[in-house]
Amino acid sequence: MEERLQKVLARAGIASRRKAEEMISAGLVSVNGKILTTLGDKADPRRDRIVVQGRPLPPLAPPRHFLLYKPKGVVSTLSDPEGRPTIADLLPRGGRRKNERLYPVGRLDFASEGLLLITNDGDLAFRVLRASSALPKTYWVKVSGRPSEEHLAKLRRGIFLPPLRSAPAVRTAPAQVRWRPGKPGDPNPWLEIVLTEGRPNQIRRMMQAVGHRVEKLRRVQIGPLQVGGLQPGELRPLAPPELAALRAALRPGATNRRSAPAAPPAAAPLRRGRPSTPGAPNRRGTHQSGPARGRAGRAPRSAAERPRSPHPGVRGANGRRDAPRFAAGRKPAPPRGRKPNRGARSRPVSGRR
Repeated sequence: MEERLQKVLARAGIASRRKAEEMISAGLVSVNGKILTTLGDKADPRRDRIVVQGRPLPPLAPPRHFLLYKPKGVVSTLSDPEGRPTIADLLPRGGRRKNERLYPVGRLDFASEGLLLITNDGDLAFRVLRASSALPKTYWVKVSGRPSEEHLAKLRRGIFLPPLRSAPAVRTAPAQVRWRPGKPGDPNPWLEIVLTEGRPNQIRRMMQAVGHRVEKLRRVQIGPLQVGGLQPGELRPLAPPELAALRAALRPGATNRRSAPAAPPAAAPLRRGRPSTPGAPNRRGTHQSGPARGRAGRAPRSAAERPRSPHPGVRGANGRRDAPRFAAGRKPAPPRGRKPNRGARSRPVSGRR
């Protein structure tokens, strides 16, 4: 079956889909001896000979999916230039198939712990990391001190994060924030935070923005996948019902059980004139009951009751042809097209009164 070339490379574990697109655009991938640089090109990995940077594409291994509890003090990558421990030391070696590349989906920082999804399924990894999936992730957070309800309300609405060296300034999406049950009188109890986005050091930056430092951070759930009895450093395969639930949560239009609350709707702009619904405040700030009333407080008259204009071809001040052109005691406006009196002295306009 033919698939997009970048999807084939991602499924084979060569690179992420975005990185595979860059490799294709750079002319590093050939199919049956022909270099392809168009992102829409397709190939069949079982029938076509695909070469990446001079090396044939290995046969596709069957997809496998694991849950790993990453302990603190471990880098969530397969290699580290500083020589720190990585999750590659926790992955199975004896049971790994030939030409199989297992890699983490997403990251946890060095000082954090919790769930990581490990797989060789590039298509699933792409859908989990895609921002539009809005897959909720649940964290338990212990901070120094006790944030006030005002600070928690800011986190729930979304908070501005200042820029980092590797990340621009951004406003976070709405999140779920609540206290976890704990001992009464605990000066710094645990918080439960549910995010639908993933930014570098997001929770630590969010808490720092409201004046609290994160002491412990633990990811306990990814969509429908829960930590259960998994201990730090342990790895287990996903059960078929868990994998089916994860795929269902990633379908377009899926409603996640623990999705973050939506942002409050923007207030409608104020309109001049009579209100659209009975009981709504009018432009003077007073409420009225019954049918919608006009500007002067009386009910609008029908077309038969409105006075006819003595000038039937001229529109009135309210835009109607049959409306009076001007009110009694007021001078009529000059007809359209007449130039103003340039000899008249104009009043100077000051910048500030």
